[in-house]
Amino acid sequence: MGRTGVERTQAPPPIGWSTVGTVAAYAAAIVGFAYALVSLYWAVGGHGLVSTVGGYVQHFARQGGALPVLVALAAVVAKVAGGLLALALVRPWGKVVPRRWLLLSSAGASALLLVYGGLYVAAAALVLSGIIHPAAGVDETALRWHLGVWDLWFLVWGILLALATAGYWRRAGTGPPRARPEHPIHR
Repeated sequence: MGRTGVERTQAPPPIGWSTVGTVAAYAAAIVGFAYALVSLYWAVGGHGLVSTVGGYVQHFARQGGALPVLVALAAVVAKVAGGLLALALVRPWGKVVPRRWLLLSSAGASALLLVYGGLYVAAAALVLSGIIHPAAGVDETALRWHLGVWDLWFLVWGILLALATAGYWRRAGTGPPRARPEHPIHR
C-alpha cells in the first residue's frame, strides 16, 4: 500500500537485450543439443527419419560401416560444441574464454547457421512452389522435411544464436556506446 492507502503496482521492467539474449542463448543450446541427439541416434545405428533427409546422407547411412558413423559422430561433436558456445555467452564458466574470441566464434557460428539454413530453406521453398525446376529428379518428401524441419532447424538455431550474441555483445560492454550519466560534480 502507498501513503494514500491505495495499492500501487509497478509496471514490469522492459525486456532488454540482456533478457532476450539470455533466453535466446538457452534456447539455442537446447536446439543444438536436441539436434546432436538426432545425429547421435543415427551414429549408433538408428535409421528412423533417415529417409526424410534423402540424398547422399540417406545413402551414406544405409550403406553402414565406420565412415558414416564417424561422420555422424563429428556432427554430434559440432552440434554439442554449438550448444556449449551458446551457453558460454550466459554462464559464468564462459568468462574463461576471452570476450573477443567468444564474440567472434558465436557471430561466425550464427552467420554460418543463418546462411546455411536460410539458403536451403529458400531453395526448398522455391522448388516446392514450382518457381525453380531442377534438372534432376527431386525427392519431394525429403525436400518438405528440409523445408519444415532439418534446414529450418539450422535457421532457427542461427537466429537464436545471433540474438544471444547480440545480447552478450551489449551486456559485455562491447556494444554501441551509451550516454554516460552525468556526474553530480559536473552539473
